[in-house]
Amino acid sequence: MTDPQQALTTLLSGALAAAFGPGYADADPVIRPSQFADYQANVALALARRLNRAPRDVAAELASHLVDSDLLETVEVSGPGFINLTLRDDWIAAEAARQLGDPRLDVPAADPAQRIVVDYSAPNVAREMHVGHLRTTIVGDSVVRVLEYLGDVAIRANHIGDWGTQFGILLEHLLEVGEEQANDQLAAGEINAFYQAANAKFKADPSFAERSRLRVVALQAGDPETLRLWTTLINDTKKYYNSIYARLGVTLTDADLDPESFYNAMLADVCDELQAKGVAVISDGALCAFPPGFTGRDGAPLPLILRKSDGGYGYATTDMAAIRYRIRDLHANRLIYVVGAEQAQHFAMVFAVARQAGWLTDEISAEHAAIGLVTGADRKRFRARSGRSVKLIDLIDQAVGRAEEVIKDRYDDPELRAQIAEAVGIGALKYADLSVDRESGYVLDFDRMLALTGNTGPYLQYATARIRSIFRRAGIEPGSVTGPIRLTETAGGSGGSSPRGSLPASLKQARGRGKRRYMRSGTGMPSRPSPVSRTRRVSAERASLLWRVGSSAACRTGHCS
Repeated sequence: MTDPQQALTTLLSGALAAAFGPGYADADPVIRPSQFADYQANVALALARRLNRAPRDVAAELASHLVDSDLLETVEVSGPGFINLTLRDDWIAAEAARQLGDPRLDVPAADPAQRIVVDYSAPNVAREMHVGHLRTTIVGDSVVRVLEYLGDVAIRANHIGDWGTQFGILLEHLLEVGEEQANDQLAAGEINAFYQAANAKFKADPSFAERSRLRVVALQAGDPETLRLWTTLINDTKKYYNSIYARLGVTLTDADLDPESFYNAMLADVCDELQAKGVAVISDGALCAFPPGFTGRDGAPLPLILRKSDGGYGYATTDMAAIRYRIRDLHANRLIYVVGAEQAQHFAMVFAVARQAGWLTDEISAEHAAIGLVTGADRKRFRARSGRSVKLIDLIDQAVGRAEEVIKDRYDDPELRAQIAEAVGIGALKYADLSVDRESGYVLDFDRMLALTGNTGPYLQYATARIRSIFRRAGIEPGSVTGPIRLTETAGGSGGSSPRGSLPASLKQARGRGKRRYMRSGTGMPSRPSPVSRTRRVSAERASLLWRVGSSAACRTGHCS
């Protein structure tokens, strides 16, 4: 499959050389999607100063070398020097037909396939999953699915927080309330209440605090009864997390757990290896690594603390142990950490130390797939009115509840209505998260994400259901219609008349019946806006087709994650 932007880049490189000489062939044509054509090239604006000519004159001369191309239908110069490029219908149809005819949509398997560990979700045991876990969980699971589709071996790693001094407090509280009550409370999702009650006791009751400290010592020493209680606490919490994963359609299971505690036995050896290699040194009683290029505000080298002066280990040590294990034992050649952007410096330092140790090499890479914040209307971290983090389960329930409110007058069967509301609400939540750039934050706006118009999950679900309804009325299986694809209509405005192919007569009739029913139903669904001339505005459907053609090519070259 040919990526339209890549095809245009090649075409424009030749035109640049023909118009201005071979030295200009490598100039970036600055191709972007256009509101008034399929794409636009903005290279003339950048070249104008270099050529000492007006941008519009540069654009006009470049356009004159494009008009005879088999790829382009029209080439127009607009504004100060933009070149609007509209692709030929037969070229788009041929590329789409090629994609349709391939069971893999023209996305070949990765060659060679890689073993890739994807670290994502990572909630803390006995702590509520909050809105901040939404992005790492949804984006991480999507990355895994893409990698598996490409043919890579994707190893899911749910690096849950299941170790630390707080577990002494939690285990003592579990003993006081009783295992059965604790089980019921945690499995029901009352995790924050359990955690807060334990903390309150620790602060108010000196004897409870002392027992908690002793319980930590027993846990670290491997006391069998303490380990049993600790395992109970983890299992009770997992039931709740798994129920959230199931609702979100996330593929994580207990087999993908990669807990902090798993690395406890490796921490001392990791420190010894780093010290023996000269990567880590003793500084003020602590074992630290000082990767080059990292300094504090005072300009002093910034340490990555591996072992504290009291002999304890921190998150950095666990992360170093995880990198070594994933490379040496899991034989991974790529590590992806889907974690919030605020952890950028931490991971940059961890990766730098791993390179110094020789664990990361030119053949083995690690990358931080940074994700942006989910914010409120004030562009600050999304929180409840109380100022606390919003529980993820409450966010899911709210999305589903609002979706049910939208459709409440359309379905008499309460069971069917609840089923559709669940699909629409969670679909809206996931699509809103995935439809923005991974590194960008976004404002959580339920009204926008649940809208039946625009770039939303419900609109795509509605469009899919409507298309399938047309096929169902015609008595045709969608998979049996294989082409040929011909673009025979002028593109309309967003939501307007769409490019369509040659359809069987029965399908045309079904389409007509569906359209008439749609126009007179009065259901409040989005109506068709007035058509807009193709020369003025590109339809959403045509833009979507071009995106699909281009995205399959991007996946083929490994740029879709």
